[in-house]
Amino acid sequence: MVLLSAVVLLTPEIARADAPTLEIPRHPPPALESLLNGPAGMKGRLTDFRQRDPGDGVPVSRKTTAFVSYDDQNLYVVFACEDEPEQIRSHLSRREAISSDDHVFVYLDTFRDGQRAYYFAVNPLGVQLDGIFTEGQDDDDSFDTLWESEGRLTDSGYAVRMRIPFRSLRFPSTSEQSWGIALGRVIQRNNEESYWPYITKRVQGFVPQFARAIGLENISPGRNLQFIPYGMSTNAQYLDTESPSGAGFASQGEIRGGVDSKIVLRDAFALDLALNPDFSQVESDEPQVTINQRFEVFFPERRPFFLENAGFFQTPATLFFSRRVADPQFGVRLTGKAGRWAMGGLAIDDRASGRLGPPGDPLRGTRTIDGVMSVRRELGEQSSIGFLATSRDFGPSSNRVVSADARFKLNPNWVFSGQAMHGTTRPINGQSITGPGALLELAHDGRHFGYVARYTDLGPGFRSQLGFVKRVDIRQIEQEAQYRWRPRDSPVVKYGPTLSTVWNRDRAGRVQDWRIDSRFKIDFIRETKLEIGHEQAFELFEEIGFRRQMTTLTLRTEWLNWLAGSATYTQGTAINFDPAPGLAPSLADAREVDLTLALRPSARLALEQTYIDNRLDARPGFTLPAGSLSRNAFVNGIARWKLNYQFSRPLSLRWILDYATVLPNVTLVSLEREKRLQGDLLFTYLLNPGTAVYVGYTDRRENLTIDSGQISTVRRTDSVLNTGRQFFVKLSYLFRL
Repeated sequence: MVLLSAVVLLTPEIARADAPTLEIPRHPPPALESLLNGPAGMKGRLTDFRQRDPGDGVPVSRKTTAFVSYDDQNLYVVFACEDEPEQIRSHLSRREAISSDDHVFVYLDTFRDGQRAYYFAVNPLGVQLDGIFTEGQDDDDSFDTLWESEGRLTDSGYAVRMRIPFRSLRFPSTSEQSWGIALGRVIQRNNEESYWPYITKRVQGFVPQFARAIGLENISPGRNLQFIPYGMSTNAQYLDTESPSGAGFASQGEIRGGVDSKIVLRDAFALDLALNPDFSQVESDEPQVTINQRFEVFFPERRPFFLENAGFFQTPATLFFSRRVADPQFGVRLTGKAGRWAMGGLAIDDRASGRLGPPGDPLRGTRTIDGVMSVRRELGEQSSIGFLATSRDFGPSSNRVVSADARFKLNPNWVFSGQAMHGTTRPINGQSITGPGALLELAHDGRHFGYVARYTDLGPGFRSQLGFVKRVDIRQIEQEAQYRWRPRDSPVVKYGPTLSTVWNRDRAGRVQDWRIDSRFKIDFIRETKLEIGHEQAFELFEEIGFRRQMTTLTLRTEWLNWLAGSATYTQGTAINFDPAPGLAPSLADAREVDLTLALRPSARLALEQTYIDNRLDARPGFTLPAGSLSRNAFVNGIARWKLNYQFSRPLSLRWILDYATVLPNVTLVSLEREKRLQGDLLFTYLLNPGTAVYVGYTDRRENLTIDSGQISTVRRTDSVLNTGRQFFVKLSYLFRL
């Protein structure tokens, strides 16, 4: 093993070219005492951890010792972290909910391509988090695999042990491996993130700065066959408003089963086959404001089949948004790497579309067939070119999208990426439409200065039915620049301004909207952040131009180990996109308050509260229609209470109560008066990502009543009706051969 402390004194370019080498010994990890007191030249032992934040290159503030070794089947990583026991932040939480805790982690670039790496993280009590990091993309925490971890508090800090089976990884089929590796530690109260080897923020790129791991010989994922059969039983009663005989209550009991299987091919490719894929979603979506929105609101994917290796299908523009697939019966996916080639393919059906048509519709019962194909060639450090194609067919209708994209690292701080797209859509009735699209982006990343410029051009005929594209017929230029000062030995970690602008025209040259947004942000220690911003904007809607403005103040803090919270207050003007009949869209006064509070009275119990109050009021100069007694257009209130008790690492009980109201002034807006109350109780036994038992109950109530008649109808009222309840049991088990 070569450990060069002097590497931190070199320029970033030299440091990356002359990165340290870690020779990993072939034997089980030593006892904790031997690790702490072992000789300085002990193979696999690491002590020279350096900060990436808040100090770039400064030694870690608390002594950290790590050890890496392996045997025929597993990679072992052990950490010994010194700290004051009463200062350590750790909770016995559900898997992957450790972002607010102290934790340690290891990154593995198993193909040593400088592009992509697995990461495995553990908090002081042994709770796991795993995922995939890809240069130019967000962290993908949705990746789940099977590995073991232990953690315990000690008199001098805490210790963590990881055992990562080689069959849980993908890597080249060679007798001698050369991987990229980085180990790290996060101390939350200091906003501190430290690594071995030294990884600087002064240059763009994270994975290329990893150390080189050698000594891994004659290892393989081996025969890796994985089957996850699942079964689910539900019993539900719900209000059916689509029945030809009129609205009424219906009961439905269902026993459903299926299997997700995985076959590893040539160590580096994974073939997933699914029959009745497990598309149940036991975690509910986070609350968002969805009324008076001009464009579709984004909700992230949570279903297991689409989560692993989702990054293979990501491009600068979101052309594959897996939530477009609602109810499949069959699915197949192939993802993997061969040298510098990364490939992914997916084919799946969807039964949901055929259920939407009325009885007698010739397309009723027809399935939608969806397909995605991706190929990417890595050219060097953070540079690549790729191709993506998506296809969606429903009866005689179809949508085809093809895309080519590229990413080039120009120098240590600048990266350029671009994408060219073309979509062809054939509707069920009418003529086919086609349209091109393009996206260009130039980004600078550094410790103090950051800059992004993005140009998006989408023709009026461009459609991506499997993607998430909010609008077309745009030529939009976006820019964002920020500067951060980083004082030393201060409770202020960093502070500085951010300026962003948007300028958008359609193909006819008309200005559709523009925006200038300025913000000033201060980051303190203990994850405390203060931000104030002001926005001036113009927006063209239904041939009417609106000048609007908005001021925002945000405070977030995790100052205390047992308490975290955030508050955002926004006030300004917004457009009434849903005016009452006879009224035109108008500019209105807008105000929104977002509050969250997370209370952890013990290591096992977590209480979270979310409250959103969103209001729109007619401006003083607006002439109220006859009969209107108030300038308030609507009040939208959303509240969530969430309780989670963790009996042990696999066993938990979660309760959620959601309450939402829409209180409209019907003389000003076209909204219904709504009140919804929903409770969810979920018992979870999660032994590993494939083996789990869920028992849940949901109860939903709304302000509805049923009017009897020849055909029963429902209407909104002040009374409350139980519109649905469901009890379900779901079991799955991972077989790994």
